[in-house]
Amino acid sequence: MINIAVLGYGTVGSGVVEVINTNHRSINKRAGDEIRIKYVLDLRDFPGDPVQEVLVHDYEVILNDPEVAIVVEVMGGIEPAHTFVKRALLAGKSVATSNKALVAKYGSELMEIAREKDINFLFEASCGGGIPIIRALNSSLTADEIDEITGILNGTANYMLYKMSMEGSDFDSVLKEAQAKGYAEADPTADVEGADASRKIAILSSLAYGKFLDYEEIYTEGITKITPEDMAYAKELGMTIKLLATSRKVDSDSFYALVAPFLLGQNSPLFSVNDVFNAVFIHGNVLGDAMFYGSGAGKLPTASAVVADVVDEAKHLHRNIMTNWSSRALKLMDLDQVNGRFFVRVKGMTVSEVQNIMGPVQIVNLKNLPGEFAFIAAGMTQGEYREKAGKLNGSVITMIRVKD
Repeated sequence: MINIAVLGYGTVGSGVVEVINTNHRSINKRAGDEIRIKYVLDLRDFPGDPVQEVLVHDYEVILNDPEVAIVVEVMGGIEPAHTFVKRALLAGKSVATSNKALVAKYGSELMEIAREKDINFLFEASCGGGIPIIRALNSSLTADEIDEITGILNGTANYMLYKMSMEGSDFDSVLKEAQAKGYAEADPTADVEGADASRKIAILSSLAYGKFLDYEEIYTEGITKITPEDMAYAKELGMTIKLLATSRKVDSDSFYALVAPFLLGQNSPLFSVNDVFNAVFIHGNVLGDAMFYGSGAGKLPTASAVVADVVDEAKHLHRNIMTNWSSRALKLMDLDQVNGRFFVRVKGMTVSEVQNIMGPVQIVNLKNLPGEFAFIAAGMTQGEYREKAGKLNGSVITMIRVKD
């Protein structure tokens, strides 16, 4: 029997308990032993819920119990999660977590402790909910050298952009709808400003490239400035707007990463990823293109990924599962050196004036927006774009990058 403790009985924590209780036979068979929930830690009581029988309010009970082999951290946030997880690892207990903020900030430290103790710190559910992308990077794709990861990694932002595109609604009204449906938090800042996606692409990039990418160094732009007019232009072009988190290996020592809205054409594998779904596109030098798609959040998909890590840890109780992530820093190149194309809306200028500054451009007009037009500039570095845009006499309404 392998005893586990679950830290937190919120949405994901209750999902973990439900998954283990519902699928206990198949889970135990795959683990090669019986997995038993010995403790659930929460500050609250749950009268009438069977969890009350294993509920504890003091973390020390779990930490000091030598029978607990695996700790599941699903509390969220940095503290006390970091302290609890670090102490569990130092006590020789493996940890499975869904906490992207914790992994993005302290992943290197916690994995190093796990390696030294010959135990495991696993975090499949921290990126993409139930999508098994981290396991794929750790095992299935180890023969490849990954040179690009691009993903729709935030279901809230994707849902909102999808609704804006389909209904012509503005940001504020779609946000209220997302909150009413439970897709957006009361404070949606991390989702709509891109911080959530930034943490996730940092985790995936650290695994793919073998060095630690600090999410705070990633240029991050959210969706709060996207308007119905932007969506109308995208439709006119046969394109759509998505919040993408992307990183790329340009050569052996050069990498870039950013989170921002992008215009996508219909040939993109991410074009049709709608609603609250997530997807991760990967390019490897041997594999070529691959995409992982599924539920990016939600109680049971996320819990399923957490329990999969518990099973892995049960099968490797005293053996560390190697990961391609070191504490060496992954240094990013200046985004001004990165090539791209740019969709730009301008007002108060003529086409010829724009072409004289920007060079050959693809012009887009909308009849219901007199006095303005949009264009897609040919490929250039972001530094070159900024320099040329500075000569447009303050006429730029908005700029959105174009993903080829």
